Amino acid sequence: MADKISWIPLESNPDVLNKYIHNLGVPKEWQFVDVYGLEPDLLGMVPKPVASVVLLYPITDKSEATALGEQKQDSDLYFVKQTIKNACGTVAIVHALANNQDKIKFLEDKPFAKFLKNTVNMSPEKRAEVLQEDTDMGSAHDDTAQEGQTKAPPSESQLNTHFVSFVCKNGGLYQLNGRDDAPTYHGPTTPDSLLEDMAKVAKQFMERDPEEVNFTLMALSKVD
Repeated sequence: MADKISWIPLESNPDVLNKYIHNLGVPKEWQFVDVYGLEPDLLGMVPKPVASVVLLYPITDKSEATALGEQKQDSDLYFVKQTIKNACGTVAIVHALANNQDKIKFLEDKPFAKFLKNTVNMSPEKRAEVLQEDTDMGSAHDDTAQEGQTKAPPSESQLNTHFVSFVCKNGGLYQLNGRDDAPTYHGPTTPDSLLEDMAKVAKQFMERDPEEVNFTLMALSKVD
């Protein structure tokens, strides 16, 4: 089933992602913001609270050879497999939002609330099938993918970067990657320290591939 359907890749750009999530039914008070660096003063510039952090990283031989963290199931985590080519941005957003439904009140008549309601009790594989068939989610993705600062690549493009999300659930820092078989546990965290604890993991991503510079972090924050 993998790669039978391809979507246009999303640009790693808060303006693009914000248009997408607001079209999906996320209140305007929640927005993605750039994380400009991993030093404490730059992390301190990020609005709080932070519900999730999204990382874009390069897929290389080194990154594929060195696993970080420990795959671990938590029944309270919402996890979906990625079976649509180039949809890692959307899958990362789904993970960021669905695991924060206690904080974010999605608009009930919009696509994400409907998708979440339909899939909440499904397996990760079944959720992936529903996402493939969900025309509202797909249309919102396609509309947004054309909004970046650079020309959107074709849907069949082979990319060498990948989006993943990090969330706090039940006192744990979890990495959610639709390419994996399960969530990855990176140790304890709290809602207040999520950004700082995730920054330590981001450093590990960078250290295993020190010649690569194509890393981007964005935090899903409540801005006012």
